[in-house]
Amino acid sequence: MLKYFLIGGWLVSALLLGGCGRDSGTGPVAVHWDRATCARCRMVLSDRHHAAQVRVKPQEGRSRVYLFDDLGCAVIWLEDHPNWRDDPVTEIWVNDWRTGDWIDARTAYYLKGQETPMQYGLGAQSDPAPDALDYSSAVKAIFAIEQRYNVHGGNLDHPAPQPQH
Repeated sequence: MLKYFLIGGWLVSALLLGGCGRDSGTGPVAVHWDRATCARCRMVLSDRHHAAQVRVKPQEGRSRVYLFDDLGCAVIWLEDHPNWRDDPVTEIWVNDWRTGDWIDARTAYYLKGQETPMQYGLGAQSDPAPDALDYSSAVKAIFAIEQRYNVHGGNLDHPAPQPQH
């Protein structure tokens, strides 16, 4: 009898522990800081207060998460993937600049003037603040910066700017 009790306990433990490493299919994932790289610019993710994640759900198969060192990289990457950008089930997560907690990017408030990895300068937080931008305004600010400078040579999909003679 003790033998069956021990075997049963072991099986229950194995089942419970086996599920711990599985992705739930929604929400942000744990980031391997200082090892994971940005899906757009290939920089290593090390800033735990300005990173972003995008979870897409293809029509077939499991969801997939893409990691970004800066919200600006995520927004520009999504521009190149309009099916996912416009899909209401696509999830976008950003770090709260104060705590590092993951929050929903579409409901976050953004403060300008932050020191961010790719210099888009937006820090996200979950509560409103004077002069804070909503997600739509943050996206416009990112594209304005990208259009003005357009020198993020870390983006391997675009050629580096050529020197002027």
